[in-house]
Amino acid sequence: MVAARLDPNDGTSALSRAEQLDLKEVQADVREAYERGRRDERASRRRHPIFMTFTFIAAACGVVLLALAAVNGSFTRAGGVVDENLSIAVSRAEPQVRDAASQTGQSLRDAGQAAKAKADGSAG
Repeated sequence: MVAARLDPNDGTSALSRAEQLDLKEVQADVREAYERGRRDERASRRRHPIFMTFTFIAAACGVVLLALAAVNGSFTRAGGVVDENLSIAVSRAEPQVRDAASQTGQSLRDAGQAAKAKADGSAG
């Protein structure tokens, strides 16, 4: 570590040319070490975007549950409201999901038959 201040204009006696060059090297080394430390620390704190997304979603659900608890007066009633809304959403979504899966399966079967017919037609 340098015992003197790193500011050459601090009012001390004039520095020799060698001392000025040495001071600039020390300043450059300190700056480079500082930047390297920042990069290393930033790399050690890197977070996975999917994990952060799930964390954000969980936090948002927690905020919604707290708001429902405040509106309904208790966590028990807020949980009942959430359960009721989830069961309604599931009962409405299930037939649509089943139909979409059925249509997707039929589309895949049709595409497979068309590819097979095309292959049979070009082979013969």
